[in-house]
Amino acid sequence: MRFLFPSDYFNPKKADAAYLEQVACMQDAGFATSVVSLELLASGSSKIIPVPYPDSKVVYRGWIISPSDYELLVGVVGSMGASLLTSKAEYLATHYLPNWYPLIADLTPETKFYSVDDDLENELNRLAWNGFFIKDYVKSLKTSVGSIINKPSEIGTVVSEMQKFRGSIEGGICVRRIEDFVPETERRYFVVSGKAFAALPDEEVPEIVEECAKRIGSQFFSVDVIERRDGTKRIVEIGDGQVSDIVGWTAERFAQLWVG
Repeated sequence: MRFLFPSDYFNPKKADAAYLEQVACMQDAGFATSVVSLELLASGSSKIIPVPYPDSKVVYRGWIISPSDYELLVGVVGSMGASLLTSKAEYLATHYLPNWYPLIADLTPETKFYSVDDDLENELNRLAWNGFFIKDYVKSLKTSVGSIINKPSEIGTVVSEMQKFRGSIEGGICVRRIEDFVPETERRYFVVSGKAFAALPDEEVPEIVEECAKRIGSQFFSVDVIERRDGTKRIVEIGDGQVSDIVGWTAERFAQLWVG
């Protein structure tokens, strides 16, 4: 197994500073590491340094990249005789909310999907929910007016601000029903080859995460769990593990997921 990190913009043979700790921990755990220039993917001149061994499996660990760039990354890795552990189809299966939502609809807040061109205010009025969490297929708006609204008339402002601050809307609009969550209870878990892991070695993995591991076929993904005020655990997010932050985790613990 080889772990592939984004290269430093000014030094293409070195990992980006944000990932140096993970690189060191992966190497300490006995894994090979390489870097790749994400900026050069579209030009077709991006190289993997050092080159992976033929027939080896590669796990990308880096920034979120678009589906088209991920396809280019699959091609770069394949041109060197290796293969990514996560295919493009698997990447999108956990990266895009509409792909994973139907598999765990009973474990996560109710969600509706729309096009940017839909009459969103009218659609929200029809839902008649007490609150709405707005995001595109991947991310929510964390600046300006934020992502949570109580009035359907506010949806236009959120969407325009998403386009302004994020540059584009990826995929479409997801409207999630607000539940009474306890913010400080949110935890991230990782699933590798069907096995779920918690941030601490002796921490119990919630049953709801184990259920996700059974239902979702991706080799490597993250699961974010939070508690409602009634004590019920709920899934608030699933993401491709390659581009998920290790929030709440140490780099050493993350590296140990792959040992043995």
